[in-house]
Amino acid sequence: MCGRTCLTLEPKDLESCCKYSKTGQSKPKPPRYRNEFNCGKKYVPSFNVAPTDVTPVLVAATHFDDSADPSDRLLVPMMWGMVPRWHKGDFRKHGLTTNNCRLEGLAFSKLYAPPLAAGQRCVILCEGFYEWQTVKPMKPSDRPAFFVHMPQEEKIKMEDKSTWQLDSGGQLQLLRIAGLFDVWNDENGDKLYSYTVITFETEGQFSTIHHRSPAILETDAQVADWLDYRRVPATRALNLLQPSKAMKWYRVSNMVNNSRNKSDQCNKPLMEGKPTNGGSGKSAVVPKSKMMQSWLIVKKRKNDDGEEKPSVEQAVKKELEMDPVDKKPKPDPDVPKA
Repeated sequence: MCGRTCLTLEPKDLESCCKYSKTGQSKPKPPRYRNEFNCGKKYVPSFNVAPTDVTPVLVAATHFDDSADPSDRLLVPMMWGMVPRWHKGDFRKHGLTTNNCRLEGLAFSKLYAPPLAAGQRCVILCEGFYEWQTVKPMKPSDRPAFFVHMPQEEKIKMEDKSTWQLDSGGQLQLLRIAGLFDVWNDENGDKLYSYTVITFETEGQFSTIHHRSPAILETDAQVADWLDYRRVPATRALNLLQPSKAMKWYRVSNMVNNSRNKSDQCNKPLMEGKPTNGGSGKSAVVPKSKMMQSWLIVKKRKNDDGEEKPSVEQAVKKELEMDPVDKKPKPDPDVPKA
C-alpha cells in the first residue's frame, strides 16, 4: 500500500534530480516543469503528503504535444487520488477510493483500464513513502510507522537536506513509483489532472512490514519503458513491473499518522533507547523530536504516579497519534451501477 509520501523539493530541484539521457545527446536533459491550474489546487512541498494533495509527476511530453519526441518528459503537478473522467459534480465527491490501484486486476478494471489503454502512464516522485506495520495484530494507533526510500550514497542522509548536494547536480536518489493518471473536466471546462499509485503483493524483507507495496521503478531503463507508451505497449509495460529489492527503511515517529502534521520531524529516524522491563525484551524507541521526548517523559511520570486524571499531554497524544488510514487492501473500485 502507499498512504503517505514525502516530497519537499521545489520544482527546480526536482528538474535537477530527474535528468535523463537521450540518444545522440552527451549531457543528461532535465524534464521541463509544466504548471497546471488543476481547479485551483497547487503543489506545496511537504514532509507528509496525503491523498488529495498535489505533487509533480513525470509523464511523456507527447501527452501535451503530439509532435514531441516520445522520449521527452515533463513534470506536471497532479492530485493524488484519481478522479474518474465520467464523474459529474464536485470532484471531491465521487465516492471511490482511488489513491492506490491493484496491479492484479488493473487491465480489466472499468475505472483504470481506459487510462491504461490511452497510455496515460506516469511516474510518481517522492523522497520516500511512509508505511505502517500491519502484518502483526495490534491496534491501529500502536502500529509502528516506517519511512521507505531508495539506497543513497553514504554521505547522504534522508533526514538531512544539507547532505543532498542539490546545488552540485542533485545527488539524491528519488523514489519513483509507477502510476496512472486521468484528466477530469469541471462544468467550466477547467481540467484536473490526478493519479493513482499501482501496488502489488510484497516479496522479500518488506513483507515483514506490509503485504502490499507500490510498484517501484529502480532503474532509468524501467522509467523510460513505463513512460514511453508508444514504444512499449500496455501489456508489456505491466509485465515489467516487479517487486523492489533495493528499497531501504527506518522507523519514524507516529506523529506522521495525522496528515495535518507537516513538521520536518515526520521523516526523522528514531533512536534506540535503553532496554525496558529490567533489561529484557526489545529496546525502547526514543524520537529525536524534543517535543515528543518531553511528552514521553511526562507520560511515564504520570503512569508511575498512578494518576488517571486527563491531562494536556494526553490531548497532545490524541492529536499526534491519530489512527493511520486503514492499510488493509481494498478491492479496486468500479463504475457505480446505474
